[in-house]
Amino acid sequence: MKQRLASGLLRLLGWRLEGARPQLDRYVLIAAPHTSNWDFPLMLLFAAAYDIKVTWMAKHSLFRPPMGWVMKSLGGMPIVRHEKRNVVDSMVEAFQRTSRLVLVVPTEGTRTRAQHWKSGFYHIARQAGVPIVPSFLDFGSKRGGFGPPLELSGDVRLDMQYFRDFYLGMRGLHSENFGPIRLPEENGESS
Repeated sequence: MKQRLASGLLRLLGWRLEGARPQLDRYVLIAAPHTSNWDFPLMLLFAAAYDIKVTWMAKHSLFRPPMGWVMKSLGGMPIVRHEKRNVVDSMVEAFQRTSRLVLVVPTEGTRTRAQHWKSGFYHIARQAGVPIVPSFLDFGSKRGGFGPPLELSGDVRLDMQYFRDFYLGMRGLHSENFGPIRLPEENGESS
């Protein structure tokens, strides 16, 4: 029922579903482009339409009353970004504790233009030994869905080229805010 309702609502809003549902139990699901507040509700609708139970990280302030319980029931996991906590290790442990986990990570970490993607998604997947599945919301064509999973090679530039090719030509709602698809590690920087 939830699946049909979400699919119908997306069609009513003019969106098309594209790509098959990932046939995996555990993976990091990256969400790009991430340029507006509309990305979040659309991501939840697409996940429901594909019948995927997602867990997503967001800033802790979104989990305060009165909406905190709603955010958690939708799959939210609060992250305190201003404190030095090892989010990567915590997420790797979460993968080790369960046989089913789809962890959604907005790679840009912000809706404004960034000079590079945050590398946490890459390190989580590599250390947990799980693939990365690219998901997308292309406001230019009003289509959203998933691409094929990537098993990481360990070569950061090669792996990131897969994502540069995948997202080529896709537009966020505010396309000027979709920055370069690269990790700081590709140039020897730290994230």
